[in-house]
Amino acid sequence: MKSELDALMQARNLDAFIVFGNAEHNPPMTYLTGGGHVSHATLIKKRGEQAALFFGDMERDEAAKSGLKLIPYSKYDMRELEKRSNRDGMLAGAMRLELMLKDLGVSAGRVGIYGTYDLSAIFGMLAHLQKIMPEIEIVGESREDSIFMRAMETKDEAEVERIRKMGKITTDVVRKTAEFLTSCKVREDEVLLNEDNSALTVGDVHSKIRLWVAEHGAELPSGFIFSLGRDAGVPHSAGNPTDLMKLGQTIVFDIYPAEAGGGYYYDFTRTWSLGYATPEAQELFDQVKEIYDTLNDNFDLNVPFKNYQQMTCEYFEGKGHQTPLHTKAPLEGYVHSLGHGVGLNIHERPFSGFSVGDDQRLAPGVIVTSEPGLYYPEKGMGFRIEDTLWVRPDGRMEILADYPYDFVLPMKNWKKK
Repeated sequence: MKSELDALMQARNLDAFIVFGNAEHNPPMTYLTGGGHVSHATLIKKRGEQAALFFGDMERDEAAKSGLKLIPYSKYDMRELEKRSNRDGMLAGAMRLELMLKDLGVSAGRVGIYGTYDLSAIFGMLAHLQKIMPEIEIVGESREDSIFMRAMETKDEAEVERIRKMGKITTDVVRKTAEFLTSCKVREDEVLLNEDNSALTVGDVHSKIRLWVAEHGAELPSGFIFSLGRDAGVPHSAGNPTDLMKLGQTIVFDIYPAEAGGGYYYDFTRTWSLGYATPEAQELFDQVKEIYDTLNDNFDLNVPFKNYQQMTCEYFEGKGHQTPLHTKAPLEGYVHSLGHGVGLNIHERPFSGFSVGDDQRLAPGVIVTSEPGLYYPEKGMGFRIEDTLWVRPDGRMEILADYPYDFVLPMKNWKKK
């Protein structure tokens, strides 16, 4: 949580940090400002003190919503700095940054760098800053283990409720998608039809999903997956827009919308087969559902998340499938890790892969996905079930948005002959 940032800075020996970029679609900046329409901002926090937000005057009202200490860029005479830098924009930016740091009492020490901005511009400016402030040590961190990823790992009640609300939006869109598909007319060759009797394509469904998400005031900054047949057997295939929607083929629908402006995500997957399923597809789906249920029954407080990856692999290998446990980078069977944290990033701590440390646990306050799956692209099928779960303060796991797990969706205007 945010309250842990000073302790995390102390543990990493950081005297201050700087976050660059917009308040939207920029998780560290969004985390500290609450979002809002603040562009090209700079946030500086000295350890043990309140963060300060530097902003353009035209965005002063938006900046004020952050509740942070506010300092307008206009305090610094950029014309004079550009003159002194011989019109070198990056050097002038570094000179202004020097003044900003010193105004907050940061003239030496280790300074962490975070945020999203033009990489070339930031690199150039920081190179100049290092020269004009040699007492400053610029520090970078791996994304997966940064102080922000550590702080974001546990959520407070307000964050949980925002993610829960996104779950409601997500399942509303999924429900609308299922209702649309099952209401379609069907040709003799089992191809679904649009209202104008043209063949329904995966691309047509994609367009409707985007529209329904937008109508809920949410967005899809990381895309989504609605894939059919062979594409369903490749876990992150978004789906071929020209493929025709047909009965009896597996559909993997993995949707992960976020609050508009780059806020909190929700992550959710269901696997469907319209009208009917082949016996082999039903058997594989049943296996995925069985381990999904087993995991839910066995999740326990403060257990390393990767222990459940081990459980999942052992189950699937017992059914004859390849897994990462004994196959390097498998392309069929169970091919990925079990889940991950969800928040302002679609993938964040705790992770469940075998390479992560035992400190990535199901601790109170974390929100994670559980998403076992099986993939057989050459057989034209794939399966995944995914929900987003909150580890409550009392240790119970709560699915934040309920939705049925039906595999075969009956068609309203078709009966199998």
